[in-house]
Amino acid sequence: MFKNFFVLAWDTFRVFLLFLGCTLLFYYGILWVSQEYESYHRYDEPKGRAVKVLQMNEYQEHSSILERLMFFYHFGE
Repeated sequence: MFKNFFVLAWDTFRVFLLFLGCTLLFYYGILWVSQEYESYHRYDEPKGRAVKVLQMNEYQEHSSILERLMFFYHFGE
């Protein structure tokens, strides 16, 4: 009876260690990815011969709701 208990306890402890190891690996992996993207400057000005592709149109007072809706459907803005 005690032998079965110790075998069961040992197997439970091994599963717990496996779970703990995988959890720690996942946690530190997420921390590493987070630190990698924290230093990523995605809003820096482009280097080289970059050109502006889109020119913002100012809102016109005289445009109708239908024109504004068609603009939204066409450009998604």
